Amino acid sequence: MEPTRNNRGVAHENGSIESAHGHLQSAVHDALLLRGALDFADLAAYRRFIEEIVSRKNARNSKRIDAERALLQPLPRARTCDYEETFVYVTSSGGFTLRKVFYTVPSRLIGHRLRVRLYDDRLDLPLGATLLMTLERGRGGANGKHGHVVDYHQVIHALLRKPMALLSPVYRDQLFPREAYRLMFEFLRQEMAERAACKLMVALLSLAHDRSCEAQLAGVLADDLERRRLPDINALLARFAPDPARLPEVSVQLVPLSSYDVFVESGMGVAA
Repeated sequence: MEPTRNNRGVAHENGSIESAHGHLQSAVHDALLLRGALDFADLAAYRRFIEEIVSRKNARNSKRIDAERALLQPLPRARTCDYEETFVYVTSSGGFTLRKVFYTVPSRLIGHRLRVRLYDDRLDLPLGATLLMTLERGRGGANGKHGHVVDYHQVIHALLRKPMALLSPVYRDQLFPREAYRLMFEFLRQEMAERAACKLMVALLSLAHDRSCEAQLAGVLADDLERRRLPDINALLARFAPDPARLPEVSVQLVPLSSYDVFVESGMGVAA
């Protein structure tokens, strides 16, 4: 075999590659039409959908693929670099912007310069040789608007200091981990003053964060919404408080101070 190069600007010379891509795109388009919907539950579901289409197309060439597979060389020991590395600065808002997407990080990283490895589906934030955290990769809007990847666990402490900030952020709906939280905030704004509504909603988010009761609290809020009833934060704090029967009993036995005289005397004897 003799390798050749395509001439720059001559599009038709890429036909052997682009033609296969075009056929695959047509197959995906037809499969979506037969499916009747473009929405998928998550990225993994979409990948399974694409893999099924590609597997059907590759099945036609299975004999030729098997013939070439026997002559393939072993893979390299180290995986190739399949990410793009860049640096970001964490602002006072508790996050950073990368490729028109705003990401939140723990408040302890405010003011730090972070190294980011940008993959197709995630962002890895290493600190030296240790992986600090992994974030889901977001995408900007089709109309040029910025995207947001927000985790309320990372900004709840800042919201506790300034509850009224819950009114202004463009990513406010993403702060709510479940639909019941978002609907409850709308209900609170209808029934209470904005300041009181923000303070109570932030308290509910803080409760879900501190007591790890996000799902259970969402069920309680859904019941309150159905009955058009305001949540009682004091009752919820008592309800989701740690069970005293499950708390370990710690017994601390203090050592008498006279026991340290042995070390003092032994030290003096060595010195003498």
